[in-house]
Amino acid sequence: MSYLVIGAGPAGLAAIRSLKEAGLPVEAAERNADVGGQWLYGASSSAVYASTHLISSKSTTAFADFPMPEEWPAYPSRVQIEQYFKDFAKRFELYPLIRFNDGVAKLSRHDSHWRATFDKGETRDYEGVVIANGHLSDPLLPKVRGDFAGKVMHAKDYKSPELFEGKRVLIAGMGNTGCDIVVDAIHRAKSVLWSVRGGNHFVPKFVAGKPADIRNHNTKLVLPRWLRSMLHEPVARLLAGPPERFGLPKPEHRLYDRTPIVNSLVLLHLGQGDVAVRRPVKSFDGNAVIFEDGKRDDVDVVVFATGYKITFPFLEELSPLNWQPQHGAPRLYMNVFPPEDNGLFVAGLLEGAGVGWPGRALQTDLIAAYLKARKAKPSAAAEFRREIEPYCAAPASKDRGEHGIFVDFLQYKRDLKRAIQRLR
Repeated sequence: MSYLVIGAGPAGLAAIRSLKEAGLPVEAAERNADVGGQWLYGASSSAVYASTHLISSKSTTAFADFPMPEEWPAYPSRVQIEQYFKDFAKRFELYPLIRFNDGVAKLSRHDSHWRATFDKGETRDYEGVVIANGHLSDPLLPKVRGDFAGKVMHAKDYKSPELFEGKRVLIAGMGNTGCDIVVDAIHRAKSVLWSVRGGNHFVPKFVAGKPADIRNHNTKLVLPRWLRSMLHEPVARLLAGPPERFGLPKPEHRLYDRTPIVNSLVLLHLGQGDVAVRRPVKSFDGNAVIFEDGKRDDVDVVVFATGYKITFPFLEELSPLNWQPQHGAPRLYMNVFPPEDNGLFVAGLLEGAGVGWPGRALQTDLIAAYLKARKAKPSAAAEFRREIEPYCAAPASKDRGEHGIFVDFLQYKRDLKRAIQRLR
């Protein structure tokens, strides 16, 4: 009996390759027509927009054994990244293992195996399942009182800036996506407002002409996250400028406690007066938006860049993944293993800049190593499992983010490598 991988995005492709190279029988199901997941522009599940570029450099983001072409820019476009995944799947001969245009509609437990029912109606049984369906597909829209006469949309449905032409636009959201859309809108809209709730740190893409994130990844000494934050925050504030000087809230968290903003252009436009900052949205009234501080502005288009819900629509019961309703996410050991040894594994469910696709590949290499160890090194697998249950039973620490899935990329990748070595 083989293993099933759900999804053929970055984590799904990593999982297919890891299991294949470990000599484990594997096949994958992908609802879209090709590989790439979020990076497959125009796919129903994709949140990628026309101007999307990597926010981490190509050398730190690419799979360790499949670098991006030398002639590509340091921060490739979504067109290049889409091609990268297609090339990756061809290079490692993954295409024959993937069924396209046929996702998993239902996944249920039957005795010691999992039964998958596909969109086209076929049912098949699997020894285990690696869930790599992503967590940027189900938009999280805030509930706003009142009715709005213009257009309201989530960032997931935003593709290109033509819709802003000559309009009064409001973008709500302080993440990297919100910043990108603000910059896009400025070049087309009549006016642009930016609604933000809390502050965040800004870091430049380049320092002295080189990608700013390379030095972090090349270090051999992994300092504690709090110490790295303390050392690097003053540098970031010097290079990008204190966000509060541009009218934004001052961050209340440390630099590496959340994914920082990698967008200097939005600060430039703030400094030029091309965009005005507003407080969070309180209510709608016709074409008017009323903010929490009482300000009122007439706008034509509202875009909420307010994140996503973590969902597993093919599972009727979420308890096998140790679902935590208070976090809206599962509590998993190393963001991969539920407490029960039930044949379910999750890949790619994490937050935190710097993990890149090498981090996803380490996750799936760990899954493959564990599956092999259960038969070849049962004592090592049993020892590994003894750590899982107490971890999953404990509450998530406060520095793990709203969903409890935030990781410190340096320590996380080191922990994954050590776990793999223990099982091999």
